Amino acid sequence: MKADTYSIELNNLHVGYGAVPALHDVSLTLSKGQIVTIIGANGAGKSTMIKAIAGLLRPTSGSIKLFGEPVAGVSADQLVPRGLSLVPEGRRLFGAMTVRENMALGAYCLSDTMAIARNFEKTLSYFPDLRNRLETVAGTLSGGQQQMVAVARALMSAPRILLLDEPTIGLAPAVVDTISAVIGTVRDSGVDVILVEQNAEIALAVADYAYVLEDGRIVTHGDASELARNDEVQRAYLGI
Repeated sequence: MKADTYSIELNNLHVGYGAVPALHDVSLTLSKGQIVTIIGANGAGKSTMIKAIAGLLRPTSGSIKLFGEPVAGVSADQLVPRGLSLVPEGRRLFGAMTVRENMALGAYCLSDTMAIARNFEKTLSYFPDLRNRLETVAGTLSGGQQQMVAVARALMSAPRILLLDEPTIGLAPAVVDTISAVIGTVRDSGVDVILVEQNAEIALAVADYAYVLEDGRIVTHGDASELARNDEVQRAYLGI
């Protein structure tokens, strides 16, 4: 596949926390129109990878390209206007602010008020349960509702790429189904997605392509549907 079809490219990426290495020689691509998932056990380096892509961690070596442009070391606030948006693990909402206010913060880098209003309505169409809670203080919502707000806030920046870090952890099955459906709908609307997920069953069902991360290294990758049938993946991550 030609490089210009990639939204994101990681090449030989190394990331560490001080002197402690966390990612080793990681290469990954996200193609346009694709959902890519990164699965692995706790401590495998999944969140480290997505934080490096999002500009929250500076790689020690290797490259990150966003739409073909080198961005390794570029800060998160500079990547959002370029079309990258992150839903962090743990949601990280402003708990004392309303749902509406949290969503509005997601559009901080946009200036077209009419486009923001249209995007607000589009985002609410993904999460109709939030429409009647716009004036509710976010910290009083259930965990599932807070996750919806976190995704909605990220979508308010009108991203071209959406990064999701453990979006279903600790959620009720019905909310997991809602989040999973929205991920597919968002991809179909033209937003490419990288999904970090400990729940491999959900991740492989949603994604087009998957990478398995162990001890900071990519140990296998391939079509998500094929990996879901892989004996080693089934034993290690699907409980089969």
